[in-house]
Amino acid sequence: MTAPVKIDPSESTEVQGVAGEVLQQYIERIERLEEEKANISQDVRDIYAEAKSNGFDAKVMRELIKIRKMEQHELDEKESLLHLYRQALGML
Repeated sequence: MTAPVKIDPSESTEVQGVAGEVLQQYIERIERLEEEKANISQDVRDIYAEAKSNGFDAKVMRELIKIRKMEQHELDEKESLLHLYRQALGML
């Protein structure tokens, strides 16, 4: 990731109704959040790696996390369709 270009706020001007200082604040806030997001993503990858080293399957863990986020009716529908499709393919 390249270092952000720093702009001297004293040099900020208003161009076509856009206040440079306000725009810079928005950009800097977004940059900070993007950096935090990258750090959190790395932390999550580290946890999956740790779980894998203890014998857990990261792919299955991801699926469990998806399931935990679902409403019960969504989960029921998904399981019903999965059962139907497996049956149609002769997998049951």
